[in-house]
Amino acid sequence: MRLEKRIFLSPPHCNGQELEYLRQAVESNWVAPAGPHLPAFEQELCTALGGATELHGAALVSGTAAIHLGLRLLGVQPGDTVFCSDLTFAGSVNPVLYEGATPVFIDSEVGGCNMAPAALANAFAAAAAHNRLPRAAIIVDLYGQSAAWGQLLPLCAQYGVPVLEDAAEALGASYAGQACGTFGAVAAFSFNGNKIITTSGGGMLVTGSTESAEKIRFWASQSKEPAPYYLHRELGFNYRMSNLCAGVGRAQLLTLREHIARRGEIYAYYKEAFAGLPLQMLPAPAGSEPNNWLSIALLEPSNAPLTAQQLVDALEADNVEARRAWNPMHCQPVFAGYDYHTAEAGVCASEDFFARGVCLPSGSGMAEAELEAVATRVRRLLGGQDIPARSKT
Repeated sequence: MRLEKRIFLSPPHCNGQELEYLRQAVESNWVAPAGPHLPAFEQELCTALGGATELHGAALVSGTAAIHLGLRLLGVQPGDTVFCSDLTFAGSVNPVLYEGATPVFIDSEVGGCNMAPAALANAFAAAAAHNRLPRAAIIVDLYGQSAAWGQLLPLCAQYGVPVLEDAAEALGASYAGQACGTFGAVAAFSFNGNKIITTSGGGMLVTGSTESAEKIRFWASQSKEPAPYYLHRELGFNYRMSNLCAGVGRAQLLTLREHIARRGEIYAYYKEAFAGLPLQMLPAPAGSEPNNWLSIALLEPSNAPLTAQQLVDALEADNVEARRAWNPMHCQPVFAGYDYHTAEAGVCASEDFFARGVCLPSGSGMAEAELEAVATRVRRLLGGQDIPARSKT
């Protein structure tokens, strides 16, 4: 039966404090891009990342802007190559082309979603053999799951290649007790409307260097020199986050841990509800703590009665928003012809993940009845029995 009220994939989840921060901005007339919420949000997000290393953030209009300026900070120039996670969103790779550089795609792990260390090793070996090492590597923490940093970072260090960590989806996740977003030379976060916290639209670049953060803020503000008139010595960008959006972000940070806990409950519920069905929930990598931004179901193609697209379409017919897993970058027409490296010849893990993966509704504001409705429909579609209704906890 089609639901009257739509169940969205990952809608914003407000906590009520957003209005207070917005009220402060409006009453003080700080509704322009500048304002006190902006540096406060930068500091509070860096504090939330924890760790012994002092961090500095530059709040920007999007995660893509953060990646773009991060590449400039790492010295990427026209003609350079940049290693990129293959299984990701296009916003992770587009900035490489903005700078006139060439992406080289690295396959994901078999049964996982993040960059495969063996594939990265093959890519480095090939690059070294042609005396064409990349200027940088963009490594993604996909779907709120940590990349295998214990293996990936030593490989990059071996070849002297700096890492830009794309932690757009991984705020609050960790690997070996260290927060995602603190592994690269720089790291990008996204606060798009569907992320674990949102600023409506926005992102942040995080670095351990005060000077680097200041440079990013300078570039993001049109590279205006501190002169008594308009003076520009460098190319600039209109990338600075607004004070209003930063206020929303400050409010959202107050309940980050609650959002993560709820999404973990949703993942655990799906995992239990789908036992015995021809699918599995994407497992967390060893030694990591995901934020479960999205709950990913991987269909077993040998005995599942539906394809991933058919499952998405059937849920849509019932007014439930689900989504296919990311379509690999090397399969995108815009990136056709760029090099692609796998761990094993003829085995493309990212294409398999795309073929099998379905993102299920995972919003931290999901009601228990909505969660049960989604799980029941998936079970029916895959030939399972209905699950008993649960009382709201």
